[in-house]
Amino acid sequence: MWPARRCRRTMDRRGEGEMTGMIRLLVVDDHLIVREGLCAMLEMREGLIIVGKAADGEEAVEQALALRPDVILMDLQMPRKNGISAIHDIIDQWPDARILVLSSFSEEVQIVESMRAGALGYLLKTARPDELIEGIRRVYAGEMPLDPQVARQLV
Repeated sequence: MWPARRCRRTMDRRGEGEMTGMIRLLVVDDHLIVREGLCAMLEMREGLIIVGKAADGEEAVEQALALRPDVILMDLQMPRKNGISAIHDIIDQWPDARILVLSSFSEEVQIVESMRAGALGYLLKTARPDELIEGIRRVYAGEMPLDPQVARQLV
């Protein structure tokens, strides 16, 4: 059902995070206050570093391919290119990308389309900060974190 994924560490820029012990993040959200708020909260956490920010799907693809972050935190509803299309484009060009969706949508169609496009995890924007941090760490480790409400939609 889900696309085949290689979950091994590669010798691209992801290795930089392993050497420094930091998880390098790209944060993608079209709402400036959400994007900046997420970045501020994440930068306060030990072991995380923001290496890029994007306001839409087009910027997300460009930044992901240029920066090769360890984890991409992706919103779905954005201008120019939505998150699902961006996920698909990133995975097409960089199959080892690790993408965690952070969305306000819990409908089955968005969840399934995101996972089929190549996202490893799906959390809702109602998640607590510690749940988001844990989700980022799990995606970095190659796991598939799902919000409990999202998991219920898939069963």
